[in-house]
Amino acid sequence: MSNKIYKSLEELPSPAFVCEEELLEKNLKLLKYVQDEADVNILLALKGFAMHSTFDLCKKYLKGCCASGLHEAILAKEKFGKEVHTYSPAFKDEEIDEIISLSNHLVFNSINQVNRFKDKAFGKVSMGLRINPEYSSVEVDLYNPCAPFSRMGTTKANFDESVLQYLEGLHFHALCEQNVDALEGALANFEKNFGQYFSQLKWVNFGGGHHITRADYDVEGLIKLLKDFKARYPHLKVYMEPGEAIGWQTGYLVATVLDIVNNGMNLAILDTSAEAHMPDTLAMPYRAMIRNSAVAFEKEYTYRLGGNTCLAGDIIGDYSFDKPLEVGNKIILEDMIHYTMVKTTTFNGIKLPSIIIKNKEGSYKVIKNFGYNDYKSKLS
Repeated sequence: MSNKIYKSLEELPSPAFVCEEELLEKNLKLLKYVQDEADVNILLALKGFAMHSTFDLCKKYLKGCCASGLHEAILAKEKFGKEVHTYSPAFKDEEIDEIISLSNHLVFNSINQVNRFKDKAFGKVSMGLRINPEYSSVEVDLYNPCAPFSRMGTTKANFDESVLQYLEGLHFHALCEQNVDALEGALANFEKNFGQYFSQLKWVNFGGGHHITRADYDVEGLIKLLKDFKARYPHLKVYMEPGEAIGWQTGYLVATVLDIVNNGMNLAILDTSAEAHMPDTLAMPYRAMIRNSAVAFEKEYTYRLGGNTCLAGDIIGDYSFDKPLEVGNKIILEDMIHYTMVKTTTFNGIKLPSIIIKNKEGSYKVIKNFGYNDYKSKLS
């Protein structure tokens, strides 16, 4: 742990995630506006943003957290302290009792799971079932919860009305960083396939993937859609659980150029890693934005940026700059707070990035530095 304060970005330890408190609060205020205007309940999805040093701020605006299993549920209870909604593709026998004790809502993925755990959960927690609305406009299957043969949620053909006596809610999740038009389509299918059961329920959960804090998101359109739904079903509480919208464009990953070599092109080796610190750049793939850079050859000096691991494919990408890079230069990879910190690993023994908060006064507070023990503790 560390609480060291720095005054400038150049002084920061490297690599480091830097979350800007002012930008985070801006997102939270917008989410609170939607929450209040539409009379819905917005939860923080820990799978996308679990920087618990910010939870004192987050819980001023949001209703609680959604967890994906036991450890996230414990974190939500310990560090957030409001509502805990837990969903997992499958719960384990040895964990279910503790999960029930921590959760306000418990969402099962299948009829099998409802039947397996209903006797333990019924009456102790508000039980729900995740539905696959069989509609999605997500283009990349890796992130598409409604892709063909998806394991996520129960389709209409697999639904068994006999479990309704145990359920108080239905949950669907069909989006990934999308606008309200995508929600409209998914919601229409959800109502068409399962609307006949709504009168027996107390709540519905519209899941995540709502890119509410993105600049071009139709916030007023979302509020209208939510109000219209609530007008049709006034007895239902509505929940949403965006992950990326909380941490969207709230900070960056700072890295340092360690060496520059040439093997047919200029290659800059950084003290970070695509594989270990930002795996979505390889899995998606997507191009990380780097401050003051452009695509290859657009500016005068082009470099292939690589990570400091032994994986040959640990490549962040090709970028061009106005000036030649030098050893010691800081590289700032933008928008690396949501769905990035939560996925880091110590592959190859590489050090995890420090976690830093930039406060509203402009100072940088180191929340945590990582070292050898973090690597060792994962192994035996």
